[in-house]
Amino acid sequence: MGDDGGKGGAATETPDVSPGASFQVFVDMANLHNKLKLLNYDDEYVVKWRMKPISRIHFAVQTNAGDQLHAFIALAAWLFQKGGTKFDKPSEDDDQSVLLANIIAQFKKLGHDVNVSANKLRAGSGEPVVFILNRLADDALKNSGFTWRSPEKPDELPDADDAGEKDDDNEIDVNKIDEEMFNKDNDQDEYEEDETILNMEALTKLGLKSNSVGAAAMSEPEIRPELIMESTTDATEWKLEVERILPQLKVTFKAENKDWRARQEQRLTYKTQIASSLKDAEQMLTRFHTDIAKSLEEIATREHYINSQLSDHVQEFHRQQNELALAKQHYRQCSTGITEKSQQLAQITAELQRIKEEMEETGQNVTDGGPLVRIKKAIEELNRDIVRVDVRIAVLEHTLMQSKVREKEEANDEKADFLLNEPDFD
Repeated sequence: MGDDGGKGGAATETPDVSPGASFQVFVDMANLHNKLKLLNYDDEYVVKWRMKPISRIHFAVQTNAGDQLHAFIALAAWLFQKGGTKFDKPSEDDDQSVLLANIIAQFKKLGHDVNVSANKLRAGSGEPVVFILNRLADDALKNSGFTWRSPEKPDELPDADDAGEKDDDNEIDVNKIDEEMFNKDNDQDEYEEDETILNMEALTKLGLKSNSVGAAAMSEPEIRPELIMESTTDATEWKLEVERILPQLKVTFKAENKDWRARQEQRLTYKTQIASSLKDAEQMLTRFHTDIAKSLEEIATREHYINSQLSDHVQEFHRQQNELALAKQHYRQCSTGITEKSQQLAQITAELQRIKEEMEETGQNVTDGGPLVRIKKAIEELNRDIVRVDVRIAVLEHTLMQSKVREKEEANDEKADFLLNEPDFD
């Protein structure tokens, strides 16, 4: 029981996949390439869209992910357009993630079932890419009206049993004839040139002519060489037939690369050509060598003469160079002092400018009459305010006086009323 369970577990781990399943993508890619040829993609895609042609394994193996992804997007867009779906031609500036998402969405709208993400298509190769392109190519073929014709079954030939037994000698085996002629030629002397030989033995093996009549076959006697030599064809008809066939005939003689005699002859020809060319080349090279040697000798002599004549000038030049170096060093030292002095001058100039600005601001403040005018205006405003306050005070005093007079009158009236109404106790 335990052993059976272990065997069952091992069996489930073994994948039930054909060893050639990994090569199925190459078969699908070859089918895609054939479909593209039927869609005339060489003219409408490669030429008009200015794209690189793809090979039969372009999307089956990964070579350059960027180029393959761009080719996949462009080819898918072209197949969408061929299939009647509106899809703009992509450019290099477009976002490839958006384009892949659009391709998957349009592919699903066409009714195809695909469970693949844009990340798997980003590699630009593999089974998902080939699958999508194959389905799009099928849709494009349907839209263009292309249909696969059903295979045509050839007419069946009569069986050997019905036609009777045939002798193997009745058939002409061209390979066998060539082999016999080649073997016969090898038997000859190897130094003799090859000649055209008519193999009469092969001609004697011409079979019986079979004419099928219904299910039976009649045979004629064997054709003998002596009967072949006697022709019953009209000479005029023969000439007309030759004139008709002659333009279509093309005789070519192919050199045998394995023939040592041809190679030997070719080697001797090359040797002669090299020897004749080498003589001219040697003469030219010798002349060039002589001219160059003379020129080098003249240059060396002239150089020695110039050095001897210009030795004093060279020494004077070196002395002037030393003086120039000393002058440059002194100049750098002076330049360093000038730089420091220039920085100090810049600081003093900035300080002087600041003091001048302060003096100008102080002078403007002294001569400016604006504050005095503002003081006068303020005094006038204060005077107007004082007048308004005095008027208000007068009004308030008048109001207060009236209220006091009214109160006094009321008090007097009350006192008079009290005296009049006072009771008499006498």
